Amino acid sequence: MPRPKNKTELLDISKMNFEALMSFIESMSQKEQNQEFPKGTMNRNFRDVLMHLHHWHLMMLEWYTIGMRGEKPEMPAKGYTWKSTPELNKWIWEKYSDIRLEDAMENVNSSYNKVRDIIAKHSNEELFEKKRYKWTGTTSLGAYLISATSSHYDWAIKLIKKAKN
Repeated sequence: MPRPKNKTELLDISKMNFEALMSFIESMSQKEQNQEFPKGTMNRNFRDVLMHLHHWHLMMLEWYTIGMRGEKPEMPAKGYTWKSTPELNKWIWEKYSDIRLEDAMENVNSSYNKVRDIIAKHSNEELFEKKRYKWTGTTSLGAYLISATSSHYDWAIKLIKKAKN
């Protein structure tokens, strides 16, 4: 899937990938939806994958809120660095290990829509101009949003398909 280069592509590709992911999950039987993936991945089922996406949406929303106030958000999360994201992802996995799949689907849908609203309210320039916002450093707001949406959904689809084969 190509990397979005403007607002329209970001909205379209993130929506397409998100809907493809959700449709793929919904196309399976209840039994298949709740089966464990083969050993070898930390995210062991659909719930794990969806809650991983949901929590990264929540982190993106927090970075955005703090950053747009003119403050510097702790990224990726308090107590973690970009190099320690495997530990952060393990913490996310543990945090949501007892949630039901139905709740995971509701949560990820809700947080997806909130991130999508952020994309929709910004202009192309606001999204894709590098160094526009102090909190995004040398990159653009769009780059963070791509990582939290279209690229992440693409990762989830590939992980699930690999686990199901």
